[in-house]
Amino acid sequence: MTGAATTEPGETPRNRRQEETFRKVLTAGIEMLRESSYADLTVRAVAARAKVAPATAYTYFSSKNHLIAEVYLDLMKQVPLFTDVNEPMPSRVEQALRAMALTVADEPEVAAACTTALLTGTDPTVRKVRDRIGAEIHRRIRSAVGPTGDPRVISALEMTFFGALVNAGSGAFTYHQIADRLSYVVALIVGDDQ
Repeated sequence: MTGAATTEPGETPRNRRQEETFRKVLTAGIEMLRESSYADLTVRAVAARAKVAPATAYTYFSSKNHLIAEVYLDLMKQVPLFTDVNEPMPSRVEQALRAMALTVADEPEVAAACTTALLTGTDPTVRKVRDRIGAEIHRRIRSAVGPTGDPRVISALEMTFFGALVNAGSGAFTYHQIADRLSYVVALIVGDDQ
């Protein structure tokens, strides 16, 4: 998990101790997801694993779906930015989309839980985290395309990526298959670097 504070503009920043508690609960949440399933996860169980009171966990995470959405956001923030100008732009874009698609590829329980949490219900806290995830994805695509990139191309790449996630989340394709399919879609949208 990353160590930087994750509060949004307009929110009260967490102090060091609060950030440590937030991270403890978040880490316990992903560990439990890796060992069990979405159905078995509860905020109370995660709090117990993190060795904090349930009320403390609920201070940071309003629901199981909110906790899982934050887990996915944290994983997405760990995906590197592809900015090497010595690499052709199509190659950078392909690497960025592949890295994001493969974030949960080898963790089927985490992938399933994230899909369920992010696509279920209308919880406003999950919606806010979903927006932050979208901003992280946008940031990585924008970075790969470069500062002079056409906003329409960036939008097309984002829509393609989100559609690919839905396909993988629904089980139509594996995340590895989606990563491969994204490679040729990138060539269609931004051209080939060969």
